[in-house]
Amino acid sequence: MFRQTALALTLTLLGSAQVHAINAKYAEQLERSGCTQVTEAQGCDIHKTKAENAKAGFGAAAPAADGGLNMSYEQKLEHSGCTQVSELNGCDINKTRAENAAAGFGDVPAAASASPYAGNWVATFPETGATVATIRIDDKEKVWVNDKQVSARKSDGALVFKDGMVTYRIQGDRRLKGEDGWVDNDAGTKGPIAAK
Repeated sequence: MFRQTALALTLTLLGSAQVHAINAKYAEQLERSGCTQVTEAQGCDIHKTKAENAKAGFGAAAPAADGGLNMSYEQKLEHSGCTQVSELNGCDINKTRAENAAAGFGDVPAAASASPYAGNWVATFPETGATVATIRIDDKEKVWVNDKQVSARKSDGALVFKDGMVTYRIQGDRRLKGEDGWVDNDAGTKGPIAAK
């Protein structure tokens, strides 16, 4: 009998208690910023005003001074040069295409265009990590293997060049991983190439 009474009393008290999912200060910040708990998780900043968050694409349209511009997510991706994948890797959809390109995302503007192959590379044995060759490529895509200049050609988005029986391939699209490598046609060995 005591158990049943205690259970009934506990259930009555739980049912009548008011449940507050968020505290008053947080609710006030949400109201002032125009954010919701969902949009805050998507990047809406509760420390900014409604107008500032609207300008970033959250809540109501931005003020008329900004042309009322309230871009959709797809428009922001287009404007910023980001993709959904690159956004997860740090591309900022609230920046311009040029700003993101300067940070290494998307296409580099033509004026600042540098070869995606340019830089210093090292070809290694996969088992031991020992160096097979050091590679240097300049902005004009001239290639040196172990300080000896070799001729290079583009093939299927990659820069391909040979030194003796070894063929080297460096992919131009730096988003593709694991596609830079070398093959020794004489010994039948192969391995990766990595940027230094």
